[in-house]
Amino acid sequence: MADEKGGTEVKEKAAKPAAAKGGGKGGSSSRSSGEGKGGKRASMLPTEHAGSSKPVPAPRMRERYVQKVRPALSQKLSLTNPMQIPNLEKIVINVGFGEAIKQPRLLDTVVEELSIITGQRPAKKKAKKSIANFGLRQGLEIGAAVTLRGARMWEFLDRFISTAIPRIRDFRGLSTRSFDGRGNYSLGLKEQMIFPEINFDLIEQIHGMDITIVTTTNRDDHALALLRELGMPFKPDEDRKSARS
Repeated sequence: MADEKGGTEVKEKAAKPAAAKGGGKGGSSSRSSGEGKGGKRASMLPTEHAGSSKPVPAPRMRERYVQKVRPALSQKLSLTNPMQIPNLEKIVINVGFGEAIKQPRLLDTVVEELSIITGQRPAKKKAKKSIANFGLRQGLEIGAAVTLRGARMWEFLDRFISTAIPRIRDFRGLSTRSFDGRGNYSLGLKEQMIFPEINFDLIEQIHGMDITIVTTTNRDDHALALLRELGMPFKPDEDRKSARS
């Protein structure tokens, strides 16, 4: 009898860890990669930074502009006055998110992703008027935008040209016909996943964005020369046509 009792006790002890591992009724040992504790979505924002205590280095592209691009533009465009040499003024990144009408929570993820991509907290944009066909009411938040200047502007453009653009699928060059006639260049992206800062496992919905590069010149040919010297990959055929005209 003693052996039988001892055997049952061993079986019960061996069964307890297995039951705990299963999680009990309604429990599950696995969790989706986009959820954190308590079923909440995990954040992409980094909690710590290895170089937070070190001084911030000067933007690499800003140094390149001062040392190489400015002299090249002055000679190429025959500009004797240094104030006439084109320069970058700001970069505006805008995301229109119509799904926020029915799912306002998704707009918070867009704001978080823009914060990671640009390093600056974007502002939510509200609808200026109501449109009954789209179920849109005036004052609803349906987008986000961020304006970059100074070091953040140069750092973002450097990452965009050297890292993000090569990750675009079937990329054949940027169009030279996207200038507005006042020296500003705009382009649209279909996916935010081209930026390596975005974690694929935490994406809830794919969305695009519009990027506008504002320069200090009012001439499109000068702005094109500036962006070309900075490394923007324009289409070769369109580049030759614009140069002839």
